[in-house]
Amino acid sequence: MTDHIPGGDPSVVQNALHQLAADREDVVALGTLAASDVLLPVPDNVPSPNGSEPQEITLPVFEQSDGVRLVPVFTSEERMALALPQVHSYRTVPLAVLGRGWPADDLALSIDAGSPDTLTVQGQGVRALATLTEGG
Repeated sequence: MTDHIPGGDPSVVQNALHQLAADREDVVALGTLAASDVLLPVPDNVPSPNGSEPQEITLPVFEQSDGVRLVPVFTSEERMALALPQVHSYRTVPLAVLGRGWPADDLALSIDAGSPDTLTVQGQGVRALATLTEGG
């Protein structure tokens, strides 16, 4: 696996995550993150749609020992492989698309889990990120 994401430069998104680790209110970094594509892991037990793009996105929900439920997404194949070596498939999804359809406030989004710049965003925050990409 390479440190590459189709349709985007992972280093730009990773830099935005690094900026947000220092200042969660950094509007430029939030905008960069909101406009980025992320890798959404597809568990091996999810059937393939026979080469066509599925109409619905199935979110891989993980529950932590403290009961927190989260969906992991990644900025590169390399970071995904480090955190989830058992996952071999993913979909590239615009983060704003995930945000517009985020299902619940009690479901968190974890970006680059396991990396020094991991960012976890609660449900309302995920939907708020999506609004940053809407024209205005």
